[in-house]
Amino acid sequence: MKIVVLERNSVGLDVSVEGLSAFGDVTVYPNTTAADVKEKIRDAEIIVANKAPLGEEALKEAPRVKLICEFATGYDNVDIAYCKSRGIKVANVVNYSTDAVAQHTFALCFYVLEKLRHYDEYVKSGAYAAQDRFSNFDLSFTELSGKTWGIVGMGNIGKKVASIARAFGCKVIFYSASGQSTCTEYERVDFARLLAESDFLSLHCPLSDRTRNLIDLKALKMMKKSAVLINVARGPVVNDEDLYTALTENLIAGAGLDVTGTEPMRESNPLGKIMDSNKLIITPHLAWASIEARGRCVSETCKNIEAFLKGEERNIVNL
Repeated sequence: MKIVVLERNSVGLDVSVEGLSAFGDVTVYPNTTAADVKEKIRDAEIIVANKAPLGEEALKEAPRVKLICEFATGYDNVDIAYCKSRGIKVANVVNYSTDAVAQHTFALCFYVLEKLRHYDEYVKSGAYAAQDRFSNFDLSFTELSGKTWGIVGMGNIGKKVASIARAFGCKVIFYSASGQSTCTEYERVDFARLLAESDFLSLHCPLSDRTRNLIDLKALKMMKKSAVLINVARGPVVNDEDLYTALTENLIAGAGLDVTGTEPMRESNPLGKIMDSNKLIITPHLAWASIEARGRCVSETCKNIEAFLKGEERNIVNL
């Protein structure tokens, strides 16, 4: 099989992709832009991608493609309807980054909640050594215990976050954007109540017509002024301009973002103007990227290809 890996660097150079060679002749590209896709996949039978756009325009020039594998759970870069019409199977990887994303959710939360940058800089500036008392807590912070942790998207990651929040003593509530959640372990509420009651609100939902701009200025105005928003889902679930307004006008207390409306984040994004890390932290879409998770991502992709070649359907999203 002719296998083309469009974004090898998306899983990191410290993780091997040599396992793919067991299934055919592999051509590896470090990265691929939209302009490059068509030429690179022309002779491919199996495509391994992450964010490179695989729409009808590019795929119609690749008549031999039989399988598209995502180095990811999300597959919104692929024209699923067109692939189905062509008989091209699309496979993703699931659950490989659950622990990593849940861990990062709380890393973002605590960084903002406990004003960690402020206190680290206070010590390293020499101010702590120069004072005559044993402690400093000039910026106050709260505990998670006794607070309400709200979640949008109660899938595997949402459930992991919920279990950790509960362990910290939080009451957990959630909103199902699709309306199809079967979770009964935690209280399901409507969107208005989620916004009004959550002290911490974390987003773990896929991007869809229902969730695009879900957190807009109207929603942010319904939240507590003391609330912290965490987005480790997809950037466009939150309206960046509206969040900038909410943070600069103190409509909410803070936010932790691993994703923004475009990736990489544009220089014109107003959130880049907020230098106060007590109010906002932004990381470059790395919540999923522990070394263990990236290794699982590659191994799961290999298993998807192996299953496909055996005539088995594993993690196929467009049956």
